[in-house]
Amino acid sequence: MAPGEASGITALVGVYDADGTLSGELRYWIGAHVTGKAHCALCEITHGTFREKARWRELAERLPVPFEAVHLDERSPQVLAASDGHEPCVVALRADGTAEVVLGAGELEAMDGDPKALAAALRAFA
Repeated sequence: MAPGEASGITALVGVYDADGTLSGELRYWIGAHVTGKAHCALCEITHGTFREKARWRELAERLPVPFEAVHLDERSPQVLAASDGHEPCVVALRADGTAEVVLGAGELEAMDGDPKALAAALRAFA
């Protein structure tokens, strides 16, 4: 059986609670690192202060199904429909065309910035 076949999951999409534009990234960085008014649990898991965590990149490459992270303004219509109002989150895309949130903000928050915790949770779905 191929990875994800039993669950029907073909891909996982992480949705950051920030826009991916230059101004959106800058607004989030200032809010998170200067004023303390912005927070995204998924960002804390996958990124350090300035770039993606190497440990996360290594773990993500070994997941049984593809994982992609997107910003609010980069979501496909399918991911937007599933994730709207639940950001940050992780959405599972299934072979039958459906999409659903499989990890919500609270679950990501409980991972306390740990890439290994996210990778383990994602493996459980795939």
